[in-house]
Amino acid sequence: MAREMTLREHLDELRRRLVIVVVFVILAMVAAFVFRDPIIEFLLEPGFADLDEKPIATEVLETVSVTFKVTLLVAFAASLPVVLYQVIMFASPGLTARERLYIFLFLPGVLIAFGAGVAFGYYVLFPPAFYFLFNFGAENVNPEIRIASYVNVLTSLMFWMGVVFQIPLVLFGLGRLGVVSSRWLLRRWRFAVLLAFVAAAMITPTFDPVNQTLVAVPIIVLYLFGILLARFGERLRRGKREKAASGPGLLRRAGRRLAFWRLPGYVWRRVFRRGRGEP
Repeated sequence: MAREMTLREHLDELRRRLVIVVVFVILAMVAAFVFRDPIIEFLLEPGFADLDEKPIATEVLETVSVTFKVTLLVAFAASLPVVLYQVIMFASPGLTARERLYIFLFLPGVLIAFGAGVAFGYYVLFPPAFYFLFNFGAENVNPEIRIASYVNVLTSLMFWMGVVFQIPLVLFGLGRLGVVSSRWLLRRWRFAVLLAFVAAAMITPTFDPVNQTLVAVPIIVLYLFGILLARFGERLRRGKREKAASGPGLLRRAGRRLAFWRLPGYVWRRVFRRGRGEP
């Protein structure tokens, strides 16, 4: 059994883990700053790859601020597994062994789902959205896109798509805990479709229905997939509950059948009765 830690020991451990996170983030920022040009070129590719133009900077410090913002975001994304691991290890003394196992099995799924959402926003969603925004009203306006505005829209879209792709895992966790059921989720599919289009309107920077549909359809698919995972979580929870309920009963029945501790008394009674001439 783990020893109960004092408040000072908790604070010392928190400081040690914060130092590890800060050091890792700083090292990641240094590495991202060294490779800042390939990183910025990678971010500009979905919008300006087919154009003969480059984004503009209208302020003196705009390029510098965008560069530091990009390096910080890349460093944080690269440090996310370390950050989550340190958070889990700090909270692990208050968790059971089974809960720690679930969390460590859950963590890779969270990272993979977030990466899939980021990739979807970068490769699938942003190019048509940027094309629509860049060419909208081009007959009247000469579009000159600021680098800060471009990076803000792109990174925000990638982040929120990474969050949206967590829906199946969230529904699995809720189903595993018994908060919601798969039947309850399935009965509210119409409401989920409505919320998907509302979320798509908030996430996408355009009011183009085609781009909003590109966001809403994956959300609906993720919701339906989350219902299947919630169903699986319910089965895991039900199986654990049935095992806990049937376990003692099985032991009692096996004990009554074996009943080794009754054997000496049975033999003693039979011998004693025979000695007295009783049947």
